Amino acid sequence: MPLKRPTFARLQARVQRRRNRRVGQKDFQPRKWQADVEAEGTLNGEPIHWHVPEEAPVALVYGGINHVVMLATPANLEDFATGFTITEGIADGAADIRAIEVREKAQGIDLLITLADAPQERFELRHTRRNMVGRTGCGLCGIDSMEQLFQKVTPVADTPKALEETSVQKAVEAFAGQQPLKQLNKSVHGAAWVSAAGEIMLVREDVGRHNALDKLIGALVHDGTDLADGFVLVSSRASYEMAQKCVAVGARAMVSLSAPTAFTIRLAREANFTLANWSKGGLVTF
Repeated sequence: MPLKRPTFARLQARVQRRRNRRVGQKDFQPRKWQADVEAEGTLNGEPIHWHVPEEAPVALVYGGINHVVMLATPANLEDFATGFTITEGIADGAADIRAIEVREKAQGIDLLITLADAPQERFELRHTRRNMVGRTGCGLCGIDSMEQLFQKVTPVADTPKALEETSVQKAVEAFAGQQPLKQLNKSVHGAAWVSAAGEIMLVREDVGRHNALDKLIGALVHDGTDLADGFVLVSSRASYEMAQKCVAVGARAMVSLSAPTAFTIRLAREANFTLANWSKGGLVTF
């Protein structure tokens, strides 16, 4: 009986299995993108398993035009698409976004976003015909010149919002327990919406701090949350573009667990936006 020769596809699969066994990276060949991946390593010569966050290439595509590729955690991607689209000024609000389709493929994930006619026409008019490649949650996507950073900011209120220190402390103490992905891998950022009384109402997580905030904002806008009440709590530093994203949707305050930059403080003061930091010494407001 003649021997049955293996097909080319079977030979490829056999070679790949051997490579996986040799480098111990079987877990890095996912059939479906997952937010958390179990990775195999060694410690003092002994095998060890860690949970690590996935970092997926995510393309935001508007009307068939690829606008930007971000590296993001593949979870809550509809929220991410909504938040990014609004905070980057592509759409004025949730009503301008007609549909979001999440399409996974081997190389990454496409977010196919359908806009209303007016914002789509505006997007196409200003689109530079080049793809922007963003690292993990890059800030300032779509900025063509430094002058755009210094355009006059519309204040979010007549006066900055006052924060109760007891409410902030209550939220900070509960924050870690509301971040399930961080509890697994200890290496993602979190962004939370907190009521005036200090209750955490919603949390989003991502490997990128800007992505986590965009996901949070997207969910809040979709739910019709009143952003004049309550405040944003982030696990990272308060960078300029994060404050800018909050101001863009009318949020009045943000508390960070790491210090803000000087640029962020100047923006906050111009916008009457309350910028605060929680540290061991208590609540510091700038």
